[in-house]
Amino acid sequence: MIRGKEFYRDGIRFECQGDGKCCMTRGRYGHVYLSFNDRRRLARHLNISLTEFTTVYTEKIDGLYELKYENKDCLFLENNKCSVYACRPWQCRTWPLWPENMNSDVWRREVAHSCPGIGRGKLYSAEEIDIILKKKSDVAGIIMRTSS
Repeated sequence: MIRGKEFYRDGIRFECQGDGKCCMTRGRYGHVYLSFNDRRRLARHLNISLTEFTTVYTEKIDGLYELKYENKDCLFLENNKCSVYACRPWQCRTWPLWPENMNSDVWRREVAHSCPGIGRGKLYSAEEIDIILKKKSDVAGIIMRTSS
């Protein structure tokens, strides 16, 4: 199994194909964590207050806000399309470039196998991927919590 920069040293090509597969729960991956900025952006998009969005659409678990799930899939998934795509959470914006995906075995077995956007579109350089992987301020340490 190749981990870290060695795995993606030549970059990774990815472009969302909009099939919604990443929005469907796959066991332990059924959580979308929301930063304050994510909640504020989604509330504005839905034309409701931040308080109302937080009350209606999220739950706080272990001090972190996450989307509530109905039927184990994202509640913003409509006909296999994201109904809030333009303002989707940072976690969703950075799929599939997540720390837990950044080794060849997981990438091949779980990501490339299920995601039709792998190998298409923009080539993300290793440097760009590193920036995405290191960005923690907007998600308040969520990466560390979900990668264990």
